[in-house]
Parts: sequence; structure tokens; C-alpha cells
Amino acid sequence: MSFSSEVKAELAGRVSPARHCQIAELAALMNLCGQYGRDEKGGFTVGFQTENETVARKGFTLLKKTYNIDTDRVLDGEEMQGLLAKVGDLDKPVSPLLIKNSCCQRAFLRGAFLSVGSMSDPAKGYHLEFDCVDGAKAAQLRELMKVFGIESRIIRRKKYHVVYLKEGEGIVDLLNVCEATVSLMNMENLRILKEMRNSVNRRVNCETANIAKTVNAAARQVEDIEYIRIHYGFQNLPDNLREMAEIRLEYPDVPLKELGEYFEPVLGKSGVNHRLRRLSELAEKIRL
Repeated sequence: MSFSSEVKAELAGRVSPARHCQIAELAALMNLCGQYGRDEKGGFTVGFQTENETVARKGFTLLKKTYNIDTDRVLDGEEMQGLLAKVGDLDKPVSPLLIKNSCCQRAFLRGAFLSVGSMSDPAKGYHLEFDCVDGAKAAQLRELMKVFGIESRIIRRKKYHVVYLKEGEGIVDLLNVCEATVSLMNMENLRILKEMRNSVNRRVNCETANIAKTVNAAARQVEDIEYIRIHYGFQNLPDNLREMAEIRLEYPDVPLKELGEYFEPVLGKSGVNHRLRRLSELAEKIRL
């Protein structure tokens, strides 16, 4: 099961105890993937256009709880009028009156994700989106998320208006708003593991770069000292530089701090670096 399916399974199992929140979530499901119809005898029907059986079951569960509408029967005119009066025209965004309370807004976003939402595996990347066929409905979702401090964007993709999030923090906040607590914790664990791996990789890369830098610098120092020995002679060097040249040739791979410990008295890292720099400058002058 994909991570997105796991989130939907968790959300489908969460039913608010408050009827007004149940209606708000049902409104999202109806508005974004629901449909009204009539059977061959003229009776009214209600359904959900979704490939996810869990989502359809959640929709019918809410119909039963809120309006005592069963899945195995058609509706009479009075029942249909009652549903239309509350849920409204499916071609337009839902009435703001249905989602004026914070708890109802949470329920609506939960229903919206069940209807048209999806997200990538957070172990691979952060991306969550709602695929709406209507631009006004997409705008309503974006505004609802703003209420909770979640910033999203809308792009056009073929026939869809896609409301999307690409930041891990925003996705975590939305899962929290929708009350997908188990999925939220799973995602946070994956985020922590991912950040730890990235941190280790950065540290390893940094240390590798530093080692390469040290090795390259030591190789240049040895090359300069060998050039001085051949073209100038150690006997012409001051005692402190001659000693430095001899010790570096004897220990070509040793870091500067450790190299200073071979002197008597011990020479600090800055002192070692100063003498090696003077040797390099002398080598450059000889080459000219």
C-alpha cells in the first residue's frame, strides 16, 4: 500500500462525533467526487466517482449518519431536496456557512483529501496535491488551508486545477489539521531519518574534501621542496627552513599539527604553515 493510500485509510476511519462536522466532510466528498442521478424508474440516487472503495464507504457512512440514507435504496423527492438544500449544487464550491467553524474546516479538508488528494512517499520526496476539475473549488481549498497557516499554490495541469504543497513542514501541518496522527508520526520519522542521512552525507563529503585539500597541499609542498633541493640545495637554506624541508620530506602525508610535533621544541600549526609557505615562495622565485 502506498503512503497516500495509508493516509486515506486512516482518514476514512476517523468520523467526527459532531453532526455539523460530519456534514462538512460529506459536503467535501459530494462536492469533489460525488454525483446525483436518477434510476430507470425516476428515483433519485447519490454516488461517488472514485476508484478507492475506502473513500466510497466513508461517503456512504456519512450519508447514513447525517441523513439516514442507505446505499441500497433510491431517494424520494423530499430526501433529495433535503440533501440538495444542505450540500448544494455540486457544480459550485460549498457554502461558506457549512465550513464557518474551525472543526468543520478540518473535517472539510479531510474529506477533500479523501476525494481528490494524493501525496508522494516522503522517503523519496515531499509533494501533496488536490486535483480539482473546477478552479473555484481549488481556490476554496487554498483559502481554507491559509486559515491554518498552510501556504499552497495552484497550477493548471490538463483539465485539472492542482492545489499543491512541496514543503515537508506544510504537509505535516496539513496532516495534523486533517487529524491523520499516525501518518503524521510516520512521516516525521521518515523526515528525521532522511535529515540524519543528509547530515551524515554532508559531513562525509566535507571531510573527504578536507582530506583531499590536505593531501594536495602536502603534495605541492613536497614538490616545491624537491625542486629546492635539486636547484638550490638545502645547504643554502636557513637552519629553520632546512629542518622544515627535511622533516616534510620524511613525513610527506602528515598533517601540519602533527608535523610540528617532530620539532624540538614542538612547533605550532601556524609556525609549520609559515615555514612551508616560505619554502613555497622560495621555490617560485627559483623557477622564475
